[in-house]
Amino acid sequence: MRKEEIDMVSIDKLYKLVLLLILATNISVVKSSSNLANGPQLLLPDVEVRAVEELRKLAKGNDKFWYQQCDNKTIICGNCNKTFCHVTELYLSGNNLYGRIPQEVGNLSHLTTLDLSGNNLRGEIPISIINLQFITYIDLSDNSLSGQLPPFQMESLQFLNLGTNKLNGSLPKSFLNLTSLEELGLYENFFSGDLLPFQMNNLQILYLDENELSGAIPQQLGNLTQLQELDLRTNYFVGELPPSFMKLVNLEKFWAQGNSLTGKIPTFIANWTQLDTLDLLGNNFEGPWPKEISSLESLVYLALSNVVTRGSAYDFPDLSRMTSLQDLTLRKCSLRGPIPGYIWVLKELQNLDLSFNELSGQLPNFISTSLTSIFLRENKLNGLLPGWLTKRKNVKPHRYVDVSENLFKLTTSEFNASSDDPDVNYFPGCSSTSPHIKDRCDDYCHNNLKYDELFINCGGKEVTVNGNHYSADQNPNGSSTFSRDEKGGWGYSSMGLTESLDKRPESLIIKDTCNLSNTAARLVETARVALISLKYYGFCFSNGNYTVKLYFAEIGSSKKQAYPITPKRVFDIDIQGENVRKNYNIEAEKVNDDGDKMVEHNTSIKSCLEIHLYWSGNGSDNYGPLISTISVTKVRVQPPPKHHPKLSPALKAVIAVSSLFFLALLLLLLRKLGYLGGKRSSELQATELFPGGVYTFRQIKDATQNFNVVNKLGEGGFGPVFKGVLPDGTTIAVKQLSGKSKQGIREFVNEIGTISALQHPNLVKLMGCCAEDNELLLIYEYMENNSLDHALFGPEEIKSRLNWSTRVKIILGIAKGLTYLHEESKLKIIHRDIKPTNILLDKELNAKITDFGYAKLNEGEHTHVITRIAGTTGYMAPEYAMRGYLTSKADVYSFGVVTLEIVSGRNSASCRPSDQTVYLLDSAYVLQEQGNLMDLVDPKLGTDYSWTEANSILELAMMCTNPSPTLRPTMSEVVKVIEGKTKIKTTSSTVRRSTDEIALTKAMAALSLPSPSESYSTAGPSEATPPLSNSNNITNEI
Repeated sequence: MRKEEIDMVSIDKLYKLVLLLILATNISVVKSSSNLANGPQLLLPDVEVRAVEELRKLAKGNDKFWYQQCDNKTIICGNCNKTFCHVTELYLSGNNLYGRIPQEVGNLSHLTTLDLSGNNLRGEIPISIINLQFITYIDLSDNSLSGQLPPFQMESLQFLNLGTNKLNGSLPKSFLNLTSLEELGLYENFFSGDLLPFQMNNLQILYLDENELSGAIPQQLGNLTQLQELDLRTNYFVGELPPSFMKLVNLEKFWAQGNSLTGKIPTFIANWTQLDTLDLLGNNFEGPWPKEISSLESLVYLALSNVVTRGSAYDFPDLSRMTSLQDLTLRKCSLRGPIPGYIWVLKELQNLDLSFNELSGQLPNFISTSLTSIFLRENKLNGLLPGWLTKRKNVKPHRYVDVSENLFKLTTSEFNASSDDPDVNYFPGCSSTSPHIKDRCDDYCHNNLKYDELFINCGGKEVTVNGNHYSADQNPNGSSTFSRDEKGGWGYSSMGLTESLDKRPESLIIKDTCNLSNTAARLVETARVALISLKYYGFCFSNGNYTVKLYFAEIGSSKKQAYPITPKRVFDIDIQGENVRKNYNIEAEKVNDDGDKMVEHNTSIKSCLEIHLYWSGNGSDNYGPLISTISVTKVRVQPPPKHHPKLSPALKAVIAVSSLFFLALLLLLLRKLGYLGGKRSSELQATELFPGGVYTFRQIKDATQNFNVVNKLGEGGFGPVFKGVLPDGTTIAVKQLSGKSKQGIREFVNEIGTISALQHPNLVKLMGCCAEDNELLLIYEYMENNSLDHALFGPEEIKSRLNWSTRVKIILGIAKGLTYLHEESKLKIIHRDIKPTNILLDKELNAKITDFGYAKLNEGEHTHVITRIAGTTGYMAPEYAMRGYLTSKADVYSFGVVTLEIVSGRNSASCRPSDQTVYLLDSAYVLQEQGNLMDLVDPKLGTDYSWTEANSILELAMMCTNPSPTLRPTMSEVVKVIEGKTKIKTTSSTVRRSTDEIALTKAMAALSLPSPSESYSTAGPSEATPPLSNSNNITNEI
């Protein structure tokens, strides 16, 4: 229960009011109830009369309700003296009140209990509520209240429930003053920011689940030693569980599912001897399971998933003393070896989920009769299927069993019957490496690979849309089900039970969706949902490359969802074993131009296709994976050109003369445009450095699906960037430049001339180019994790991956890439535009520098004097931005700013003019002067970082951003410091900066430039050599 029942004070100890009757007859004197009818008449203060009258207005069309209040004991008076009584308790829960809570409520100054839960109240909680200084109980849950919280300061408050609303903002620090609070419910809202260091020593129940709280869990929570229930589910908490939690010895229930907690599973959980519920699903804890926790004999519910392994898998933990277990989930925990025999005979165990591990051995012939659901999907279990699994007719209890994708020896009849029982799934799968399983799947096809497309209307009827025939998918089963389409071309495998959905099969087909402006609306009117795992298989496909499109529409069911909370349906999407979306949130996704929410992916298929939607524990456990439509079409490859007969010598001569003629015309045209001869000749010479492939425009157009907006990754400095897939399955990134502008041509030539000559693990690889008509395309290797800017300032799911070690790895990678550019490559290059959007991250979050459109050859001891400044505001060195002096130390300065962003998690370009400091670098200077530089460390890291290492990197960043370029280190020196091979050489200039230097920096921060986040260039009085020209001393640059 989220709140305790409050005993009603005996009616003969309190006065009852028939307020509506009084107000309707304009009587201001309140008579006592029938048993006091002959007593004196008592007055209700006018302000309280008006307050209750305002509440009455919320009960539109429900006057009968107000006439019956005495009988229902909902409005109670007390604190009477010889003249007045006061309203002391209001119980108006579930009475269809509509509108805003009136400010006049704050005039009920003697109120001790206020219960307005389960209504239709909206708007903000009135600030006047803080006037209720005698209040002990407030319940405003299950409404549609919004906005930020008022500063609760009522020291008498013992119970506060604001759950299931739309409240937002950070938690007010005034909560720290509620020292009498025993129960606090803030669940199912939109609260964000860091969690407060709660200090309510009397607190017994704390519900914070399903919000947007982030950062590390404060150590102070461990001081709440009276806590019995703590719910932190479905937030964005990071770091380890605080060691102070060992003091929570009275804890009975602990939920932390769906966060990004890391570190080893803490042994101090063994101190929670009264614990009956432990939910750690959907985090990133590191194994193995501590043997100390096995002593928790009171555990009834134990759930753990996504355990990280540093090497080999872990043995099954010893749970033999947990004889009270009713629900046991150890899903995707890197477990190996046999399932212990005692698991199968635990007398209380009802639900067992050991799926997605490496468990081996055979299933027992006898199991406990209490077991009603058994999920063992995707392990290495072998042997024959036991009788309790294959001979189920008239056997009790009825069980949901999923043992699919294992290594059981299935007879032909068992294999063919794998979809006959809707509640048993032992389909072997099609992606296994086991030869006999592949042979079984091939039995579906009989060596006839005949399909090259597939369309499924998930949860719906057979329908034809835009000429495509969509198969019906209306089998209502899905708790532990494999079902194959009647025509044999596809099937689905579904697993999962939850308290949040009925166990009735029809609840897994949903026909009520939110309205989307879709031209093929019939395809999103229905959906299939699973609670843990949903796989769709396509059989008998002809081999080749395919485009898979998955369509989603969030379900809004008024029956399941009584109050308007945005669903947090979050799940992973894998296609052919490749993760294409991590923590996909339908509600948060934007619709495309056709009004769809769609995931598109190009993949290779050899006979069998597998699409897997999987709930890993993130998001709300009230929702599982859901899909409305599947479309699979083959990528058509252009046929090779027909073979032509050999050319005669005479024809060859004609072709050669014609080619020379057209080449002469081309050279004449280029010279006329200014790209041959003199200062522009180096642009063409630069292309000779290019060793990669040359692609046709047709190839790139097909790979990007005609530059479909769905494949757009973002905007580069000179044009959009698209994702593409080549016919061989290689994923690429394509930068599209304008061939109509000189700037686009300059970018194209400069990028090829620079990066094609450079090969380093921390530079993005240029794979090729295309120049046809006005189309200028650069083809790069594809970076799975987008840019550093996206990681630092984008969605929370990728931010949560930026732990301290990852941030240091990224900083070191950038430093090594710049060291190579400045000192190690044959061409010494100054990048000139180092910033987070120009640092890409691969699958393992390794940093790679990109975007060399502004790059400049470094000419040794010669200083460039630039009349066209190019770069990005906030990242340019002062001597370059203000005077045009360019050396490699300009990149060092930019690196220093980016390092500050990585460590702090703050954007250097975010201007805060109301603060004493304007930009991030300005803040860093001030903190360094105050000796508080470590205050810059991102609070989301909590305490999960090395103080010494962080301090060293911050000091290094400050050296790199020194206003004087001569005092900045070289990038090779930076690398040595980060790697710990040398220490920072502290000088007076690195510790203290002069007033002039600080003024110069602030002036730089305040420069009025086009945009704080965009690259730009400013023209000087002349146009001369391109970025990669080799002049001797002074370069006037375009």
